[in-house]
Amino acid sequence: MDKVNQQKVFDEELVKTQQEIQEETLKHIGRELHDNVGQMLVLATMQMSAAASVAKNEVKSKVENAASALKDSLEEVRALSKSLNSDIIFNLGFDATVKNEVARLNKSGLIESRLSITGEKVNFENKKDEIILFRILQEFFSNTLKYAEAEQLLVSLDYEEQFLNIKVEDDGIGFDVSNAEKGSGLINMEKRSELLNATLQLESQLERGTILNLKYPYREI
Repeated sequence: MDKVNQQKVFDEELVKTQQEIQEETLKHIGRELHDNVGQMLVLATMQMSAAASVAKNEVKSKVENAASALKDSLEEVRALSKSLNSDIIFNLGFDATVKNEVARLNKSGLIESRLSITGEKVNFENKKDEIILFRILQEFFSNTLKYAEAEQLLVSLDYEEQFLNIKVEDDGIGFDVSNAEKGSGLINMEKRSELLNATLQLESQLERGTILNLKYPYREI
């Protein structure tokens, strides 16, 4: 029993360490996107706008279109950097971060996304839990975009007295959960939910979409 308990503690610490390393990596990428790539796009946008102001005839419309595309790219980079940087998630809070991610998905034009929030909002005492929950949702969003061929994504946050119930569903092609090989995405979702003592259920049927149910018990520090 001692060996079993020691192995369990070791596994939990390993997952926590992996989580911390991933967060530091994502934070670094987010900062690089905002500070370096973002600034380069700002400069390029300004230069393109200046060129559009002196361009004439057919060239003018093409330069204006290019300037508009650069501006959209800048906004997307800024939105992406926010979703990667855990410091920003800390400052914004869980609800606002999910809203930003849903808005980013809609702006991408790849899928139509909607967010529903019910119940009286609860501020998490353990702020790190907000990041872990958000990363689970990001993993599901990513898998939906990669594999589901979905047109719609519905996200609901239901604040209850003891739990936060999260439900995410898409209308994609679905898959056979019982026979599906567990990839890194699903394994990451399960490991992260274990860190929170949360209950994670994944339901899917071929041609009928996929549903993620996540029940998170509010935790004290």
